[in-house]
Amino acid sequence: MSTSEHAPAPSNKGTKECIPMAGKANTQKAAARSAGTNPTNDPKSRDLERNRVSPQGEALRTNQGVKIADNQNTLRAGPRGPSLLEDFIMREKITHFDHERIPERIVHARGSAAHGIFKVYESMREYTKAAFLQDPAVETPVYVRFSTVQGPRGSADTVRDVRGFAVKFYTQEGNYDLVGNNMPVFFIQDAIKFPDFVHAVKPEAPNEMPTGGSAHDTFWDFVSLVPESAHMVLWTMSDRAIPRSLRTMEGFGIHTFRFVNAKGQARFVKFHWRPVLGSYSLLWDEAQKLAGKDPDFHRRDLWDAIERGDYPEFELGVQIVEEADEHKFDFDLLDPTKLIPEERVPVKIIGKMTLNRNPDNFFAETEQVAFHPGHVVPGIDFSNDPLLQGRLFSYTDTQISRLGGPNFHEIPINRPVCPYVNNQRDAMHRQAIHVGQASYEPNSLNDGWPKETDPAAEDGGFESYQERVDGTKIRVRSESFADHFSQAALFYNSMSQPEKDHIAAAYQFELGKVTKPEIRARVVNEILANFDADLAATVAEGLGLPAPKKGTAKLVGPKSSPALSLMNRVKPGIKTCKIALLAAPGSDGAAIRQLQQALGGEGAVPMLIAPTLAEIDGLAPDATIAGLPSIMFDGVIVVGGAKGAKTLAQSGDARHFVLEAFKHLKAIAALGAGRDVLTAAQLPDHADGVATGDDQQSADVLKAFIAAAEQHRVWSRAAQAESVPA
Repeated sequence: MSTSEHAPAPSNKGTKECIPMAGKANTQKAAARSAGTNPTNDPKSRDLERNRVSPQGEALRTNQGVKIADNQNTLRAGPRGPSLLEDFIMREKITHFDHERIPERIVHARGSAAHGIFKVYESMREYTKAAFLQDPAVETPVYVRFSTVQGPRGSADTVRDVRGFAVKFYTQEGNYDLVGNNMPVFFIQDAIKFPDFVHAVKPEAPNEMPTGGSAHDTFWDFVSLVPESAHMVLWTMSDRAIPRSLRTMEGFGIHTFRFVNAKGQARFVKFHWRPVLGSYSLLWDEAQKLAGKDPDFHRRDLWDAIERGDYPEFELGVQIVEEADEHKFDFDLLDPTKLIPEERVPVKIIGKMTLNRNPDNFFAETEQVAFHPGHVVPGIDFSNDPLLQGRLFSYTDTQISRLGGPNFHEIPINRPVCPYVNNQRDAMHRQAIHVGQASYEPNSLNDGWPKETDPAAEDGGFESYQERVDGTKIRVRSESFADHFSQAALFYNSMSQPEKDHIAAAYQFELGKVTKPEIRARVVNEILANFDADLAATVAEGLGLPAPKKGTAKLVGPKSSPALSLMNRVKPGIKTCKIALLAAPGSDGAAIRQLQQALGGEGAVPMLIAPTLAEIDGLAPDATIAGLPSIMFDGVIVVGGAKGAKTLAQSGDARHFVLEAFKHLKAIAALGAGRDVLTAAQLPDHADGVATGDDQQSADVLKAFIAAAEQHRVWSRAAQAESVPA
C-alpha cells in the first residue's frame, strides 16, 4: 500500500478560487489519481487504478522492491577504478532503459549515413599496434552515421541538439567502432545517470512534446539540479548545436581511451574528426525556418554532395597523453564532462576519411547499422571513465532488443570483412550455417578448431591492457570529478562576441519555454552565475529575473582556448558552397553562363533561381524562389538585365529573398540593373559583404563576392542586419 494514501488531503483554505461543480469533480479525481487512490467504485476503473504509480512520498527502489541508497554512482573498485559487473542496480536500470523503445533507437533515431574509406598518413606503431593505423597504402572501408539525439526518426534535421558522429571501421582484425558526438564532452559523468538524462531531454511524458528539442521543463529541471552538466549544456546552447552541414561538423570520441603498442606500452588518447572544409553553423533563425521549409536539410545536403562528387572529407586527429602525465592536469582525464585544451596537448592529425558512396537502401544500412564503443581491435583499449564503462554494457543489450536478437552482427552492414568463427550458436535470425560436430572449446572432434590465438604473436588476438586495479568496492564519485564550472568558463571565454551573443540568446529562448519560474531562476543563479556573471545577468534580464549574485565556484585552469571557437575553424575558399543566381525572364543569359562557369571553377555549386521554371535565354532554372528560399544558400548574386531586374524588383518573394540573405549575414552581389532589386528591398547602402557594379565590372564584383562568401558569414554586418525585417 502506498504511504501517500495516508497523507492529509491538500487544503484550499485561504484561496479565493471558485471551481465549478464539474471542474471540481474532475480536480478531485485528478488529485485522487495522483495520490494513488480510486475516485470511483466502477470495477474497470478500480483495475486501472491498481496500475497507477505515484512517486509522492516513495523511496527510490529497484524493480524487485529493493531501496536504492545511491542513484548517482556506479559500483566501482575504488573512486577511480573500473565499474563492476555485480552492480545489479546499474544493470537493471540500464537494461530496462535499453529496451524502452522498439524498433527505432531510443536516442539518435534520426540519422543519415554514407560509405567511405579511411587511410592513415603514417604508421602509428610507436603508439598502437592496431593494424589499420600502420600502412598509408591500405584503404579501410568505413560506414559513418550522423544523427540527432532527442527526436524520433521523423523529426527535423536542424533542431538545436547534439549530433551523433559514429564511424564503423571494417578492418582486417575485425570491426572497430568509434562512437562519438559533435561535441567533445557529455552531460553526465556516470552511466547510471544516462537513463535519467535521456528521460529528461526526451518529449515530456504527459503530452509527448516537444519533438526534437530541449526547450521544456523536464530537461532544464534536470540540468539545473545536476551541475556536472553545465559544461555540456553550454556547448548545446552554442552554435555547435546547429551545424550548417554534416559535412562541416567536427566529431569527437568524448571518452579517454588507450593506445597500446606491440611492446604492451599504453598511452591515453582522445579522438577528433576535423572536416577538411572547415566547421560552420547556422544562425538560429535559419535553423528554425529550415525545420519547416526542409526538415531533411542535412540529409539532403550530404546525399547531394556525394552524388555530385563533392566527397566529404574528415581528418582523424588524436591527443596522446603519456601515462606518467595522467594526473598533471587541473581536471581528471577520466571525467567525460572535461576536454583537454589543444594548447595543452596539441591534436596530431594521423589520417583522412573520405565519404564517397551513398547507401543503396536506407533501412538495410542506415537503420540497421549497430555501433558499440566496445567494438575495438588489438591496440585500442578502454579507460576507467565511468560513463564509458556503462556504455560498454549498454550497447549490445539495446541492439538485441532493437534488431531482434543477438545475431545483429550477421546483418550485412554490420558483418566484419575478415573471417569470424566462434562457438556461439542459434538464436533469432541466425544466418550462418555452421558445420562440424563440436560447438565448444576445447574440443578434439573438430581437431580443436576454432582455437585461441597467442596475443604475443604478430597477428595475435585481443589482450586487455594489464592495468593494476586495487580498490574498495564503493559507490562514490571521485573528488577529482568535483569541478563542474571551470571548463564551462573556459569554453565561454573562448568564444567570439557573436558566439557569446548567440549563447545568451539560446539560453533566453530555451528557458523562455520553461513554465516553472523556479527552474529558470535555478539555471541562472546556481549554474550560469557560477562560471560567468555577465552571461548570467544577460540571460536574467531577458527572462525578467532579478540580477543574480556572483557565483561561489572556484575556477581553475586556463582562462580560454582559441581552438574552441568556430570562428577559428574557417577555411579559405567556397568549395561546395551553394550560390543562388537570382534571375527572371529578361535577365542577362550570357552573364548567367559566365557566373556558372566562374563559380563552378571555384568548386562552388551555382543554382539558377527564378520566380517560375520558365527558361531564361535558353537556361532552365534549377528551382523557384518559393521552392528554394535563401536559407538554402550560402550567398546570392542578382543577375543583370533590365527586364529581369524589373520583374524581380516588383516581386515580394524576390525582395524577401535578398533581405533574408542580408539578415543572415551572407555574401550578396548585384550586377548592372540587378542593383535595382537591392534598392527595392531597401537594403542599406555600402553594407559590408555586398558587392555591386556595372555589367562591365562583373569580374571585380565577383572577386569581392567570393572574398566575402569564403568567410561564410559577414559578422561585421550583424548590427545592420538586426534592424532589417525579413
